Amino acid sequence: MSSPTAAIDCGTNTIKLLVTGASGETLAREARMVRLGEGVDATGRLSPDALQRTFAAIDEYALLVRHHGVRRIRFCATSATRDAENAEEFAAGVATRLGVRPEVLTGEEEAALAFAGAVEHLGLDRNPDGDVLVVDIGGGSTEVIVGTAGRSTPRAACSMDIGSVRLHERHLRLDPPGRREIEAAVADIERALDDCPFDLAGASTVIGVAGTITTVAAGVLGLASYDREAIDRQVLAAADVREHVTRLVAMTVAERRALGWMHPGRADVIGAGALILSGVLARCQASSLVVSECDILDGIAASLAA
Repeated sequence: MSSPTAAIDCGTNTIKLLVTGASGETLAREARMVRLGEGVDATGRLSPDALQRTFAAIDEYALLVRHHGVRRIRFCATSATRDAENAEEFAAGVATRLGVRPEVLTGEEEAALAFAGAVEHLGLDRNPDGDVLVVDIGGGSTEVIVGTAGRSTPRAACSMDIGSVRLHERHLRLDPPGRREIEAAVADIERALDDCPFDLAGASTVIGVAGTITTVAAGVLGLASYDREAIDRQVLAAADVREHVTRLVAMTVAERRALGWMHPGRADVIGAGALILSGVLARCQASSLVVSECDILDGIAASLAA
């Protein structure tokens, strides 16, 4: 019998772990907000503090990996480490702690894993009808991926250098953000979407994955606290999502932190990520957004089982 496997997704804001048993059952699922990409857009380097926070989380994950007897680990790093001059320092620290070096995914690889994780989870890989657009908003980049519902491999993908942390650091310095700051962020988003090589309006189904979108969904649903099971597979009216984004962006960080469903580590940057979501939905003809709690992490885990 094969031993448990561990998938790790290290993004700009969050590092996530999924340990899967030999029969495919989930043994552990963890997430830590470490803000690895803090300042990378401006400096081009991973800061000592960001590395320290991330390595502390990896130390915790290493204990879990050993506890569950994991022998195969796939550690994937995304936007922040693609852009950092000192990525080798990060890679060496990961290797010391886990015995594997991180794979720095291209935007296209990241998109394919996110598409597979979302589409297979929702069962759309067994539904042959219609185009599916998957939207994955990270801290440093945003991926939009289009494919046919009956296939878990996407047809086209676009990775854009706009994410919740990156846009927040570029534009949203006031608390709450000023009108001109919001306009500058929206203009940045629109430029990125204009450069996307395919039309977002053609998809009959739009799926949103990852923390920015699931957090916005919690707010649209009016949850008292963040509830993964209550959020997963929800179908939300696009108009309701965009209306909620407008309210969320206008709040102060303190007001956002007071929301029961808001992770305190996301409260400062959620406005920028929410603006990206609103911009994407404005270009889609679909009237609703399907929310999936399965994302790139699940795609990485599936690749280990293949």
